[in-house]
Amino acid sequence: MKLLVLLLLLALTHSFPTEPTFPEHQTESRLRFAALDEVRLLANGLLQLGHSLRDFVQNTKSQIKDIFQKLNIFDKSFYQLSVLASEIKEEEEELKKTTVILKANNEEIKSLSLEINSKVEDIIKERKHLRRQVGGLEEKLSGLSQSLLSAEQVVEISTLKEIILTQEKSITDLLKAVREQSEQLNNQRTKIKGLENKFNSAHIQETDENLDRKHQSNSLSGYLPYFTSDGSFSSNLPKDCGEVFSRGQKSSGLYAIKPHESQPFLVKCEFTDEGVFTVIQRRHDGSVDFNQSWEKYEDGFGDFSSEFWLGLKKIYAVAHQGHSLLHVQIEDWRKEKHFMLYQYILEDAAFNYTIHLKLQTGESSSALDEHSGFRFSTKDHNDGNRDPNCAQDYTGGWWFSICGDINLNGKCIQSRPRKKGTHWKPGKGTTSFKASKISISHLTKPQPP
Repeated sequence: MKLLVLLLLLALTHSFPTEPTFPEHQTESRLRFAALDEVRLLANGLLQLGHSLRDFVQNTKSQIKDIFQKLNIFDKSFYQLSVLASEIKEEEEELKKTTVILKANNEEIKSLSLEINSKVEDIIKERKHLRRQVGGLEEKLSGLSQSLLSAEQVVEISTLKEIILTQEKSITDLLKAVREQSEQLNNQRTKIKGLENKFNSAHIQETDENLDRKHQSNSLSGYLPYFTSDGSFSSNLPKDCGEVFSRGQKSSGLYAIKPHESQPFLVKCEFTDEGVFTVIQRRHDGSVDFNQSWEKYEDGFGDFSSEFWLGLKKIYAVAHQGHSLLHVQIEDWRKEKHFMLYQYILEDAAFNYTIHLKLQTGESSSALDEHSGFRFSTKDHNDGNRDPNCAQDYTGGWWFSICGDINLNGKCIQSRPRKKGTHWKPGKGTTSFKASKISISHLTKPQPP
């Protein structure tokens, strides 16, 4: 603004010269007037620019003011929501405390209600007794009033009668109030019972769901209706643990598989540095009775988290696909471990799951190094074995050859008679075992990371 004033003063000074002009200065004067026009034009442009800047600043201030107003509204809304959430939380805590208090006082209320009902019954009985007495007195007084009582006595008796009637009315009102209070107590008790049922139902449902998950995850649930272990529908399940590993699973655990020409079922897959295995038998503490029937050995029994037998039907479904070996691992009572790896062929139920073995690696066993024709037998099913009483004499189901040579499904016992327990006869002598694990080794070996 100061610059504009100076420019105007300069223009006025040049407009009124104090010295006379001469003809030779006409050209210079014209130039000065031309410069003044330019200055005026510049001044007008600066003035318009100033007005524009002022309008822009005012618009910007207005927009900033609107933004601050919206921010204040948002802050107020957020604060109100925070206060409302705090109030809801406090009300929830108060409700929980009230529920606890109501539950604690439920028995006291119940006892008071019973006591009140008892007193009400006593009052009713007493009222009936008083009515009978008053009725008898009225009859007596009526007879006496005609013969003996004076007028004053009759008035006194009438007064007493009115008092008794008043007392009866008071008792009736009291009984009515007691009934209303009893109804309120019953309603309150019903509400408390409803709250207790809701809490108990939620707790029981959660407990049952946890127990069902735990039971389903560890038990041998038989064949699955095309569902995976987490309950989701699937018709494209892997055929064995080898395919489970090839699909990217690297952690040992329970997986649903579907071998060719079989229904889906759960198996325990182990992925180790030695290879990929489907565990078909596990013994370690004797917690599961392996002296089972033929039907049990076909279907499977036990618990995946402890001891189990997968089942001959499922074992055959996995073995029938080929490209696998039979891996046997045992541990004696001195904690020494032994293992054997066999080439094998397993026949179906029509041939009593006859097994053919050939030792590939591991410790030699005269009974199982190379043999064709071991038929599976149980205490209630024997067909063609050399000694038909092996399963009954040595307990458990097994591919018996000569009784006493091998039985990994006997009882887990260390003391005699050892023929009843798990044992193995590698060459000379018979060794009793504490733990065993039989697996189908798939021809897929995990690569080191």
